This record gives sequence, C-alpha cells and structure tokens, in this order.
Amino acid sequence: ASYVCFSGVCGDEFSILRSPQSVVFRDGSWPIPGERIPDVAALTMGFSVEEDLPWPGLAVGDLFHRPRATVLVTVKGVDKLSLPVKGFSYPIENAVPFSLDSVANAIHSLFSEETPVVLQLAPSEERVYMVGKANSVFEDLSVTLRQLRNRLFQDNSILSSLPLNSLSRNNEVDLLFLSELQVLHDIASLLSRHKHLAKDHSPDLYSLELSGLEEVGKHYGEDSQQFKDASQILVDSLQKFADEMFNLYGGNAVVEVVAVKEFNSPLIRKTRSILQSSQSEKENPYNLAYPYNYNYSVIFNIILWMMIGLALAVIVISYNLWNMDPGYDSIIYRMTNQKIRMD
Repeated sequence: ASYVCFSGVCGDEFSILRSPQSVVFRDGSWPIPGERIPDVAALTMGFSVEEDLPWPGLAVGDLFHRPRATVLVTVKGVDKLSLPVKGFSYPIENAVPFSLDSVANAIHSLFSEETPVVLQLAPSEERVYMVGKANSVFEDLSVTLRQLRNRLFQDNSILSSLPLNSLSRNNEVDLLFLSELQVLHDIASLLSRHKHLAKDHSPDLYSLELSGLEEVGKHYGEDSQQFKDASQILVDSLQKFADEMFNLYGGNAVVEVVAVKEFNSPLIRKTRSILQSSQSEKENPYNLAYPYNYNYSVIFNIILWMMIGLALAVIVISYNLWNMDPGYDSIIYRMTNQKIRMD
C-alpha cells in the first residue's frame, strides 16, 4: 500500500491539508525555513538528512509505516490560498527556491533495483524529468506548451467541466493557467490506469511547479476578478488532486503544496568543477577536529559489536578444540583407530 499527506505552502505559509497517521504534524505557528522544505519531505518518507532539523512542527511518527509517495506542488505568484482550515499551517521564513533532487537521489540509491516513479515537471518552462516507471506511465502526458494547448481543446479536457467564470478560452495567459490544471488532472488519471505502481514497496516522487496563476496576476492585476476566479479554481483543483492521489495510494502518500509570492533568489544548483583547486577551500588554522557526523554512533556500534562477537567466537572455538577428545570427538582419529584394529 502507499500513502498521501497533502502539505501546502501558501504564500509564506506551509499548510498540511491531509496527513496519514504515520506522519504526525503538530499544531503551532513554528516558522519553517524555505530551504529546509525538501528535508521535511525526506523525513516524512523516512529518509535521513545531512543536517538535523530542529523544527517542532514535525513529530517522529510511526517509524515502521512510511509514506510510499511524496507529491510536492509549487504555486508561484500568490500571497495566500484559501485552503481548507482542517489541516495545519506554518509560516515560511526566507522563501528561497528549492528542489527535491536530494529526495530523488535517496530513492535512486536505496531502491535502484526496484521500479520507483520519479516525475519532476514545470509545464510553463517545459522542464520535465522522468525516471523509472514514470517513462511508461506518463508517456502520454503533455509537457510542451504546444501539447498543453492541444490537450485543452480535446473532448475529455477540463474545459468541458470546469466553471471558467471570468476566464477566457481565447486568452493565452488563461490557457496557460488552465493547461497546468489539466496536467494535475492527467497525472491522477494516468496513474489510475497503473494502480499496481501505487501499491508496490518502492516510494514514488512527484514535483510540480505551477506559475500560471502568477501570469494571470501580472496580466490582469491581483485585484481583478480573473485573478480571484483563478485562485479559487486552483484551490478546488489542488484539493481534488490531493484527494485523488490520496485515494490512489490508499492513504500511503504525502501531497505537499508550496505557494510563494516571490522567491528571494533564483534557484542555483550546487555544482563543483573537477578542476577546482583544493587550495581554495578554507584551511583550519586552529587544527580542530572534524565536525561530528551523526552516522558516527551507528558505525561505532556496528564495528564494536562485530569485534566482540568475533572475539567470543574465537574463544569458544579455541576452548572446544583444546578440550576435544581425539578418540571420541574427531572423525579422523575414530576412522584411524578402526583401521588399526582391523589390521
């Protein structure tokens, strides 16, 4: 089985819409640093993080039942979404761009022989990254702007069922916003045809970035009726998407939504040239010890008890060999004695 908790960050706010029993969030107004949101996603899935997260909003939860999917939807260009009040909300401090690459890498390294679904998609920027079974499950997913536009005007698109209100079918900005909602609908629809992937033991990851609402605000103004209608349509679509993913994963996934008005700085992925001189690193003038690694105690215990076990094994084996009766315990002496007697 799989699991879905729906967390949302709206404006400068991180909101939990749905959460499973194995993932426990506490009610409070503790601010979450924007750069640590990927660590929250990793911890909810049971992965370790490089730096400890002293954030009271996330409790330990059930260590033996971890979610089998994380869905993170980033919504740009809005201060606050009118999300349902039944969940938890936390303010975000320092809303900087982030990515779930670290979570994706953890899934790759731990479940490389299985078939996890990893999908990272930014429709308006035509950025897509699919790994594992995602290539076959979402091979029909619209990922380019041309494909998105054509998808909207097909018979089974959301245009036939969505109340557009003040939004128009003839405006490119409106169509971009609606096409991103179509992507949400199609992801759940395509996954419903491969339900067995939501029930396997390998965790799945979905990372989606939506900027259509930001473009609507820039085009019409944030006080316009179009922006208000688009915000409400987006809230309804996100809630429906969360419910669908929750049901598809049988209550064993996490769905998160990050909504920020504007990121404080552009996303810069950390890279290091192989030609970079090691001398550029800051030397340690005080000859201090290396920083404490949280894996130290684990490695120490493994080595300690393995050495104790090997030492005890050597003592027991040596004792038994020393006190062995050659004529009774050893098959070699026993066969030799019988042969002598026969002769």
